Amino acid sequence: MPLIKAWQNRPLQQVYAVVFLDAIHFKVKQDGQIVNKAAYMAIGVDLDGHKEVLGMWIGT
Repeated sequence: MPLIKAWQNRPLQQVYAVVFLDAIHFKVKQDGQIVNKAAYMAIGVDLDGHKEVLGMWIGT
């Protein structure tokens, strides 16, 4: 868990040339029912062309 917290709180660059936002939808079992959930991801491309995962979230 400390490694995850460190990644979540790392400093990001001030400027990204491109930011991609995407999501994939999954069917998951929650409280005995099958529900749809979305996993969102943001990827930034810096000015040197390197890609970096900026964040990941699970939607409600």
